[in-house]
Amino acid sequence: MLKVYGRKNSINVQKVLWLIDELALPFEHIPAGGNFGMLDTPEFLAMNPHRKIPVICDNTAVIWESQTILRYISAKYGKSQFWSDDPYIRAQVAEWMDWSQSTLQPEFMNGIFWGFYRTPENLRNIEAIQKSVELCSNYFKILDKHLENKIFLCSSDISLADIAIGTQLYRYFELDIKRPQIPNIEAWYSRLKSRAPYLKNVMIPFQDLYGQLNY
Repeated sequence: MLKVYGRKNSINVQKVLWLIDELALPFEHIPAGGNFGMLDTPEFLAMNPHRKIPVICDNTAVIWESQTILRYISAKYGKSQFWSDDPYIRAQVAEWMDWSQSTLQPEFMNGIFWGFYRTPENLRNIEAIQKSVELCSNYFKILDKHLENKIFLCSSDISLADIAIGTQLYRYFELDIKRPQIPNIEAWYSRLKSRAPYLKNVMIPFQDLYGQLNY
């Protein structure tokens, strides 16, 4: 049985739990990180010396980094549903996954969510936050253009690209920040919200993270 280490209000853990739920896989969740601690224990450091969540154990296989975990679970258990056997389709999915991790997530999660929401007001760098908001607006406009006449990011079926980027939408639309007109993303977001695994694993209240840099 899969074991998933991490806290459920971590966006990177949510990616993994969402996919596992989509595939209806049995698993055991072990709370770790934040108030749950564990990251400095010898047991955890033996699995991931970087002290980051999520980590999964699949019998003797131990894997860290959320995007790599998504690829592993899909390749082993997904039967091409989320990670196609077609090299070109797989490359398209990988493009958006990599874009999410290298471009969007740093500006949104680090620049806005951490810089604005998780930082106490008296410590916020307003200029840096505004820059990240503007960059995210531009990124989402590009994504909105891509989603014209599309149901999901890479095909008519959901893929790992939707999971990698879609986990960020709930927080993006809930925060009190300036957002551009992105009707195609809003329609895509509505489709994601109609999926029970998304509601269960991604749309989790995060008010306890407000102003909490060390959580």
